[in-house]
Amino acid sequence: MIDQAISTGAGGGTGNPHRTTTVFRIPTMDCRNEEAAIRNLLAGVQEVESLSFDLAQRRLTVVHALATPQLLLQALAGIGMPATVDAEPDPASGNACGGACSSGCGSTSAATTDVFTIPNMDCRNEVAAIRARLEPLNGVSSLAFDVTARRLSVVHTLPSPAPLLEHLQAIGMQARLGADTAEPAPSPGNAESDCGPCGKPAVSLAPAPAASGNTTKFLITNMDCPTEEALIRKRLRKVKEIDGLDFDLINRRLAVQHRLRDPAPVLEALGEIGMKATVEQEAGTRAKGQAVYLIEQMDCPTEESLLRKALEGMPGINGLQFDLMSRRLAVSHSLPDEAPITAAIERLGMAPVLQDLSRPAPAVNRDFGTGISKAQWLRMAGAGLLAIGAEVMAFSGMGESSWPVVAASLAAIALGGFETLKKGWIALRTLSLNMNLLMTIAVIGAALIGQWPEAAVVIWLFGIAEMIEALSLDRARNAIRKLMDLAPETALVKQADDRWEEVKAETVPLSALVRVRPGERIALDGVVVSGASAVNQAPITGESMPVEKNPGDTVFAGTINERGTLEFEVRSRKGETTLDRIARSVQEAQGQRAPTQRFVDRFASVYTPIVFALAIAIAVIPPLFFGAAWFDWTYKALVMLVIACPCALVISTPVTVVSGLAAAARRGILIKGGLYLEQGRLLRAVALDKTGTLTHGRPALTDTVPQGSLSQSEVLRLAASLDALSEHPVATAIVNGYGNQPHATVQRFEALAGRGVRGDIDGQTYYIGNHRLATELGVASEPVRALLEQFEAQAKTAVVLATDKQALAVLAVTDTVRDSSKQAVAELKRLGVEPVMLTGDNGKTAAAVAAQVGITDARGDLLPQDKLEAIEKLASQGPVGMVGDGVNDAPALAKSNIGFAMGAAGTDTAIETADVALMQDDLRKLPEFITLSRRVGSVLKTNIAFAIATKVVFMVLAFTGHASLWLAILADMGASLAVVFNGLRLLGGTTSSDKSRAN
Repeated sequence: MIDQAISTGAGGGTGNPHRTTTVFRIPTMDCRNEEAAIRNLLAGVQEVESLSFDLAQRRLTVVHALATPQLLLQALAGIGMPATVDAEPDPASGNACGGACSSGCGSTSAATTDVFTIPNMDCRNEVAAIRARLEPLNGVSSLAFDVTARRLSVVHTLPSPAPLLEHLQAIGMQARLGADTAEPAPSPGNAESDCGPCGKPAVSLAPAPAASGNTTKFLITNMDCPTEEALIRKRLRKVKEIDGLDFDLINRRLAVQHRLRDPAPVLEALGEIGMKATVEQEAGTRAKGQAVYLIEQMDCPTEESLLRKALEGMPGINGLQFDLMSRRLAVSHSLPDEAPITAAIERLGMAPVLQDLSRPAPAVNRDFGTGISKAQWLRMAGAGLLAIGAEVMAFSGMGESSWPVVAASLAAIALGGFETLKKGWIALRTLSLNMNLLMTIAVIGAALIGQWPEAAVVIWLFGIAEMIEALSLDRARNAIRKLMDLAPETALVKQADDRWEEVKAETVPLSALVRVRPGERIALDGVVVSGASAVNQAPITGESMPVEKNPGDTVFAGTINERGTLEFEVRSRKGETTLDRIARSVQEAQGQRAPTQRFVDRFASVYTPIVFALAIAIAVIPPLFFGAAWFDWTYKALVMLVIACPCALVISTPVTVVSGLAAAARRGILIKGGLYLEQGRLLRAVALDKTGTLTHGRPALTDTVPQGSLSQSEVLRLAASLDALSEHPVATAIVNGYGNQPHATVQRFEALAGRGVRGDIDGQTYYIGNHRLATELGVASEPVRALLEQFEAQAKTAVVLATDKQALAVLAVTDTVRDSSKQAVAELKRLGVEPVMLTGDNGKTAAAVAAQVGITDARGDLLPQDKLEAIEKLASQGPVGMVGDGVNDAPALAKSNIGFAMGAAGTDTAIETADVALMQDDLRKLPEFITLSRRVGSVLKTNIAFAIATKVVFMVLAFTGHASLWLAILADMGASLAVVFNGLRLLGGTTSSDKSRAN
C-alpha cells in the first residue's frame, strides 16, 4: 500500500535526495504487536532508511527520503495506527503545531476531536469492541486509545459527541466526555502536544510517566475466582502509581504495572484483604551473584534446616537468607550459573522456581498444583461430623439452642467456616458485596435466631462446594499445563569432547547440537543437521499425519520423533520455543475478559445489591408493617441471601472460555483472546487470499515465450536477475526456473506495488510485471494480449518482461491448489459463512482457482487499498474475517473483525500479531475455529440461563417458605458445579470437521 502511495503520490520520495528525520506520536502503539505491524509495513519501503521505536512514549522516529511525511501518516492510518507528527516548537510563533500545520493539517480543519474517559476500558478486548462499534459510523475519522489512562480520542465530523456516548454505553462502556482532571493535558506551547486542526493543538493523549519498575508478578495462592479478583481490583485501585492489573485466575497470578520503587505497598494492600501473595518475578533483573528461589514446599524450620545442610557446604555459596512466610530463599554465590544450586534443591524433593527476568517467565508453572491438602480434607470431615451431629441432636429432642447443640455447631463453624468468615469480614471492611459476605451474614443471622445446626450445615456445605469447585477448576488449569508437559525436561547434547550427555533442557545454549532418538519427544526448537525421520507435529499444528524431516527442516519442542535418529541445532532456548509461546499466548488470552464475561460481571454487580436489599426488605417490612412473625421472615431473608450468591453465574464464563482456548490450542488453533473466541460464531463472510492460502504458494515456471530477438536463455537471465531482488512467489518461481546460473547486476531496483518490479541492467531499464503494468507501459500488443489471455484461462499467472518501448517475453507460472481448500470452502458454506477470494492476481486466474475450490465470489486485480475497500463493504453486511499472510494484506487484516494467519508455527510475528493463528497450512482449521466458537457460545448461553433460572426458582421457594438454608446452599453448590463441568466439556469431544474427515 505505501509503495503504491509513494509511487503515485505527488512529490514522491524518489525525487528528494535529502534525508529527513520525522518523529511521529502514535497513541495506539503501546506493545510489540503494534511495533511488529509497523515494521512489516515500512521495512520494505525504499525511501525509509531506518525506524526507531519508543513504546513507553508512543513515538516512532523515521529517517526517510520523502518530501513530506504525509504519505507515512496515511500508511500508518491504513493499518489502524493513526499518527501525528511530533513537531519541535516554532520559535517564531511559539506554537508547537505551527510547522506541521502548513503541510499536514489542512484537511482536518472541519474535524472535531473529543476525548472520552472510560474507566472500564482496561484491555485489548474492550479496545477491539469499541473499534468494531465506532469505526463503521459515518463521520468518524479515527480512534486513538490510551488504555493506561482509560482514554479514547475520537476525530469526527458529527454535530455533537452525544451519538458516540450512546454507542459506547450500548456496549457497556462507562464513558464520559472529557479527560480526568487529575492528569491535565500539556499546555499548547509544549512540544509534547499533538497537532490538531490548524493552529489548535489537539487534546493530548500522552501516556502516564514511564514506569520505573515496569511489571511485578505475584503468586496469590488463595486467588482462584472472580470474587477475589473483584476484591483485589477494588483495593489496589486505591494504591497510587499503579497503572494496570492483569489477572490470571487459572494459575493464581497477578501482574501489576506500576511506578513504585518496590512492591511492598502492593503486598501490604493484598495482605489487608487476606490475600496470601508472594513476589514471583521482580520488576527488574536480579543482581549478579544473587539467586532468589520461590519454593512452595519450604514452609517450616524442618525444610530450612535441610536446605542449609545441603547448600552451606557447597563451594561458591556465600550466604543464605530464608523467608519461610513467603517461601523464598535468597542465595548469594560466586558460581557462573545457578544450575548446581537448583540441582541441590531438587535432590531434596523440592521444586524451586528461579525468579529471573533475563529469561521468559514460564507460561504455566508446573510445580504449583492447587490440590486440596490432607489437613484441609480432615478439617472439613470433622466439621461435617460435628454439623450433622448437631442436626441429629436437635432432631432427637434437644433444643436447637441447648449447649451441646451450640457447642457442636460452633466447633463445626470454626473448623469448616473460618476462612469464609474471615473473607466475609474483609469484604465488609472493604464494602465489597460478594458471596463470602452474603454467606457470613446468613450464618451469623441463623445463629442469632437460634438456628445453630442449620448455620453449621450451611457453612460446611459452602466450604465443601468451594473445595470441589477448586478441584474442578484444576482440570482447566491442567489443560494448559499439559501443553508444557509435552516438552521433555532433558535433552541429549553433544559436548566439547564429542561425548553425548543428558542435560536439563533449560541449560542448553543456542547452537548446541541435540540428538533425538526414535520414539522420543523433542525438547527444543531447532533445524535438522543430519538424519531423516517422520515427526508427529500434532501438539503444535494439530495435523494428524507425521511430517517428513530432513536436513534443513525445522523441528519443534514437544513433537514426537517417530522413526530414525535426528540431530538438530538448537535455535530457541527453553522458555522461548514455539510451544512456550503457544502456552504463554493461551495464558494471556484467558486472562482477558471476554464480552460475555464482562456482561456477567456487570450483571452480578447490579443483581447482588438488589437481592441483598430485597432480603432486608423481606426481613423487616412484614414484621414491622403487617405484624408478621420476625423469626419466619428473617429466616426467609437468610435463605434469600444464600440463594443470591452469584457464584454459578460468575464462575461459568472464565471456565468456559479457558476450556475453549485450551481445546483450540490442542488442535493447532491459537486464539489471542476471549473476544475472538466468541466473535467467531458471528462471522458471516471470510475473505481469503489466493496465494499461500487456497494454493500452496509455491508456483513453478511453466512457460517462457520470447516476443523479440532475445533468446529464451537471455530472457530468463534478465527476468531472474530482476526477480531475485523480489520476495513475491511468482518472482521466486522464475528465479528457481532459471537455476543456479549467474545473474546480471541490477541497479536502481524498485518494487511497483500491485504491478511488478523494475531495474537497470547494463544501462537499460527493464520491467517485469502483470497485465496492468504492460498496459500502463503501452507494450501490451495483440500477440502479448493473446498469450496473457491464453495463460490466464489455464489458471496460470502470466507476467511480461519488457522495456518501456516493447515487450520482450511472456512468462507463465502456476500454483497448485491445496487438497484441503475445497473441503474447507464446502465446510464454510455449510456453516453459513460466505467465502470470498480477494487477490492481486488477474481476474481470470482468480476465477479459475475459485471454480476449482467452489468459491462463487472471486475478485482479482486488487491493490491493497482495493482489498481494504472490499473488507469495508463486507463488514457493512456483518462480521467478516480475513486470512492473509503479507504486508499488502495488513490494512485489510486490521479492518476485518478477526484476522487469521496460516502456517504460523515457528513464526514469532504471526503468533504475536494475528487475532487467530492457524499453526498448520490447512484451511480446514478455519471452519474448525468457527464450529468451536459456536460451541463455546452455546455453552455460555446455557450456563447463564441455567444459573439465572436456578436463582429464580429458589427465590420463589424461599419467599413461599418451601426452601431451607441447607437446601438453598445445596442448590447454589449444584448450580456452580453444573456450569463448571458443562464448560469443561469443551476440553473433550470432536468437532464436525473431525467427524467429516474421519468418514
